[in-house]
Amino acid sequence: MKNFLKGIVVGIGGIAPGLSGCVLLIIFGLYQKTLDAFGHLFKDIKKNSLFLLPLVLGMAVGVLLFSKIIDFFIGNYEMPTRFCFLGLILGTVPMVWKEVRKDGCKWYHYVCMVLAAAFGFWLFRANPHLFPEVTNPNVFQSILLGIAVGVTAVVPGFDPTVVLTTLGIYRMYVSALADFDVSILAPMLIGLALSLVAISRFMTFLFKRFYTATYSVIFGIFISMIPNMLNKSCVLGFNLASAISIILLIAGFFVSYILGKKREN
Repeated sequence: MKNFLKGIVVGIGGIAPGLSGCVLLIIFGLYQKTLDAFGHLFKDIKKNSLFLLPLVLGMAVGVLLFSKIIDFFIGNYEMPTRFCFLGLILGTVPMVWKEVRKDGCKWYHYVCMVLAAAFGFWLFRANPHLFPEVTNPNVFQSILLGIAVGVTAVVPGFDPTVVLTTLGIYRMYVSALADFDVSILAPMLIGLALSLVAISRFMTFLFKRFYTATYSVIFGIFISMIPNMLNKSCVLGFNLASAISIILLIAGFFVSYILGKKREN
């Protein structure tokens, strides 16, 4: 029952920008165990299933409950909502940076970080039409959505909102959950299942062999994605909406920053 309730909170974090479900798993002390259970699911399928089932069910409940709220605010108050999201995401930067430096950084780790950030900026900012907004997805795009969600669930520091917004599929994701659109969710689950098993094993290998280098690359790409949270609708001016947006940006930053501090303790 405890894992089911924790799963609900993790599910909310998986769709609420800035509150990464992966980070919440770390806070609850379940991250490594979840990574191992997905990565070696078939080695001891009974044991791993008994651990994962209540957690995954709880996550599903959390995602479905919160998706309607997110869908409403993006549809009706896009600019203040996006600025709030941006604040929540910026507040996680110090926590991810501490993970990068946890075992000490050498010069080549900084090179990895800079190269990853440069690649990310080139891919996501210099090519704005590479990932247009998806509104009517085909099966392949729905499977891609599931793979992307799986990646953000496993890789620390990869906020789902940042990644999915960058790929042009965040709004589609939220709307599909809010409307329970089976035509999108069914193939999405296929991609999600495949990516959870594959990425979990891959990340376990990388963290054991190349912990700091892996986090350096993650941090660089993460930084490059942050500007994508704001779009053409997010133009500040001397008006009430802009004032509210700035307040929400600051509030969001402090909320996620405090959560990061709690995780350290």
